[in-house]
Formats: sequence, structure tokens, C-alpha cells
Amino acid sequence: MTLAARMAPRLPPRLVTAAAALLYPRFEPELRRLADFCPPGGTAVDVGGWYGPWSRRLARRADRVVAVEPVPHLARLLSSTSPANVRVVQAAAADHTGTAPLWMPPGGRGDRGVSSLVRRGLHGSSLEVPCLPLDELRLTDVTLIKIDVDGAELAVLHGAEEILRRDRPALFVELEVRIQPLAPVLSLLDGHGYGGWVLPGRAWAPLSSFDLAGHQHRTGHVAEHGLLRRTLGPHERSIRYVNSVLFLPRESHPAPGGPRRLQPH
Repeated sequence: MTLAARMAPRLPPRLVTAAAALLYPRFEPELRRLADFCPPGGTAVDVGGWYGPWSRRLARRADRVVAVEPVPHLARLLSSTSPANVRVVQAAAADHTGTAPLWMPPGGRGDRGVSSLVRRGLHGSSLEVPCLPLDELRLTDVTLIKIDVDGAELAVLHGAEEILRRDRPALFVELEVRIQPLAPVLSLLDGHGYGGWVLPGRAWAPLSSFDLAGHQHRTGHVAEHGLLRRTLGPHERSIRYVNSVLFLPRESHPAPGGPRRLQPH
């Protein structure tokens, strides 16, 4: 267990929320580049809200933010600390309506951000939580869906296919080969006409020209370090572990001021 995970339950929740908001843009620099892929206005969806670093940033840009968080105490915290234009849904985004076991490390409460509907080796306990497809939320004008669900990405996407067809939102999806193979998600989104982009440095690169699996195998040791070490440790900050992919409709690319149409060659 990381230092941050041990400390979080002992600290005032609002302090942890503030620390996450401060540190996360250094941990996930794509969050500082929202303007490159998230148009102003509309509805943004934060699937896997955790302590709310994405929800709080998105609330500055979108008219409405819907944060979907299955861990009960985190959902309550999000509701009490988020800006007024953030709506919190205490549920797991999935491809069906009902309940499902949410898996987490032994003795954990969900603070580590590795809870999932898909059980992995690090999981040892579970909590029954409500689940629902994003399509059932009847959202309108969806501009962005951020997905951080540690292995349950396909179910989230299947549950949002109506939104994908209708609104063509940007998708920011955490994908890690140590958790699940990349091919099923890439194939599904390719079928919906989406292309992938990554941010390994200062410039966006097409996923087609970036060996994400090879990169993650080479830098996977960094993923074992906690949030504090990866954002404050001088050595860790010099190594970029890319574990999220931005998907845009294939005719678009990320750019300052918002996605732009690719120029034909």
C-alpha cells in the first residue's frame, strides 16, 4: 500500500480532496490540456470520480458535469465538495442495470482508486453496488467522457453506445496492459469511427505511431509508485508512464482551443 493510501483515511476528507486537485494535474498532465479536446459548454462525464480531480476541473469548462462513483463514502464526499454544476451518481457505470460486486484490496474502502467490477489479483474484498449504463442517465450534449475503471472499460463503453453515436464525444480512457489487453477497446472504438491519441511528452501523438504496450512494459515499474512519489519524486517525474488514451472522432485531432478537423493529405 502506498503512503497516500495509508494516510488518506486518517486525514480530513476535504484536505485529501484539495490535495488530489493540486497534485493530479502533475500526475496526469492531460488534465492540464483539457482545452485541447474538451469543447466549452455541454455535459462532461467523469466515470470513476474518486476524490474529484477531474470533476472539479471539468466543472470550470462544462455547463454540467456528471460524476459516476460507486464507492459510497467517496460519492458522498464528491457531493459535498464539488461545485454546484456537478451531479454525483453513486453507482458503477456498466452495460446493464442492477447490482454487481465492486472489488477492492483487502481491508480497503476504495481510497486507492483501484476498485473495479473486474476482479484482479490485488482484490480481496467486495461491496455490492448499484450499476447502470450511461445511456440510462438520459444525458444531452455530451462533450467528454473520462473513464477510469481499472479493467471494466468495455462494459462502460457498451453502456454508452447511444451517446457515442449521437453526440460523438471525446473519450479519455485509462488503458493498461497489466490490467487488460488493449485490443477489445481499440476494436470497439475503431468500429465507432474513433482514433486514439496519447501525450508522451509536450505534443500529442497518434496512437497508431506509438507503441503503448511496449512503452508500458518498459515503464511499468513507475505504475507501482503512489501518487505522492510520482508527482513529487524527482526521479519519477522524469519518467512518463502513459496509461490513458484520448479518443476522438477519426476526422479530428487534439489542438489548443479544441479538437480540429484533420487536413486531407
